[in-house]
Amino acid sequence: MQYQLSVSGFHYDHIKNHLFPGDNLEAVAVALCGRLNNTDVHKLLVQEVVYIPYSECHRTPDFISWQTERITPLIEKASKHNYAIVKIHCHPRGYEQFSTLDDDSDTRLFSSLFGWTDSDSPHASCVMLPDGRIFGRVFFPDLETESITRITVAGDNIKIWDYTGNANDQLEIGERTIQAFGEGTFNLLKKLKIGVVGCSGTGSPVIEQLVRLGVGKLILVDPDKVELKNLNRILNTKREDAKRGRFKVDVLNESISNFDLGTQVEVFSNNIYDDPVCLRKLAECDILIGTVDSVDGRDLINRLSTYYIIPYFDLGIKLEADGKGGILKIVGTVNYIQPGKSSLMSRGLYDAEDLKAAGLYRIFPDKFPDLVKNSYIKNINVDRPAVISVNMMIASYAVNEFLNRIHQYKVDASQEFAQTTIDLTEGCFIHRSEDRLKVDAFLHSKIGYGDRKMFLDLVELSNRQHEKLV
Repeated sequence: MQYQLSVSGFHYDHIKNHLFPGDNLEAVAVALCGRLNNTDVHKLLVQEVVYIPYSECHRTPDFISWQTERITPLIEKASKHNYAIVKIHCHPRGYEQFSTLDDDSDTRLFSSLFGWTDSDSPHASCVMLPDGRIFGRVFFPDLETESITRITVAGDNIKIWDYTGNANDQLEIGERTIQAFGEGTFNLLKKLKIGVVGCSGTGSPVIEQLVRLGVGKLILVDPDKVELKNLNRILNTKREDAKRGRFKVDVLNESISNFDLGTQVEVFSNNIYDDPVCLRKLAECDILIGTVDSVDGRDLINRLSTYYIIPYFDLGIKLEADGKGGILKIVGTVNYIQPGKSSLMSRGLYDAEDLKAAGLYRIFPDKFPDLVKNSYIKNINVDRPAVISVNMMIASYAVNEFLNRIHQYKVDASQEFAQTTIDLTEGCFIHRSEDRLKVDAFLHSKIGYGDRKMFLDLVELSNRQHEKLV
């Protein structure tokens, strides 16, 4: 079992500012965390933070003591919902391990906490260093501990501290990547698990690049089979694949295996609304990339990224042809979504009516013409033109934007590129910064919720999960 911690960018910034006010004394904060409790991965997901006032602490450069009454509401919530409590304090002198004083303090705190919450699920203690790096450990009811193997911050920049050792067995293959981004970034790529939803014209070149960059594991999701009309833009597909009606994910999995570059692949050939196992696998990912056309699919990925605090890159392309060999418009957009801030809906990509329409089309595809005729649903363009050169351009920009988030190389701050639209017909790039985009108040309130009795608080998905278990 791997134990991990995920923090939104805004929570991380507030925690860092509180722990390092500039006086070189220890400080402490306590977080309430949702959970992802899968077979091999247990994630703690920060949803709420209490900052213990300095006036309520005895603080020195190497020690802090504080009264726990202030966190009683957090403990009550943890007990009721099986949430986790995570204590985070600082080492202003940069001491890179838990001290004996930390051991004594944590033992007292967590022995009391387990008595209160009456659960075997782990809680955690973490330390932040002056450079912002975090390390930590989880505690069990017997007060035995295990190290947290990965800590992720999903902010303007994506910070990932992995404590599982080096992954430099493919250095020769990654030599050119290392020359550009360094061995540290290459080693990080080897350890990442990235979920790609949509493996067609835009998704397949995204996947190709991720494999050749050395990403360690990919979760590929697409319910469609290869057709002759796909062959002009899905990388590594052949006429024989279309004749045999093979699933796109299976073809891509076979190609990646033949590359033999070290990337592991797990595939799902179902719609994400129909496969709770797939959704829980995506929840394990470090990064989500969506290249789907459907409004409800994009909205579901956005919701998943919020509940489980996963950075999300959404790719969209609009190509309008006049049907006579002319082109009216070619536009592609890459949206970087960081949990707890703006969403695809709050950015105006779709509204509630669009979401309802997409859901009706997904559930009642055979009745779609009648639904349109009777004004129950907006007319959705289900078969848009697509050209490989446009798909590959947007895919390449998105992957480079992902690289910038984990290894910033752009001159401007990363938040300036929350949304980038490339208009080929007008010949321009349009960037929008995160601070110019409207926060999604609803999703902001759901950050770090993690596992719920009703999965993602959606009745439809909870029914699917029950059917799967039965």
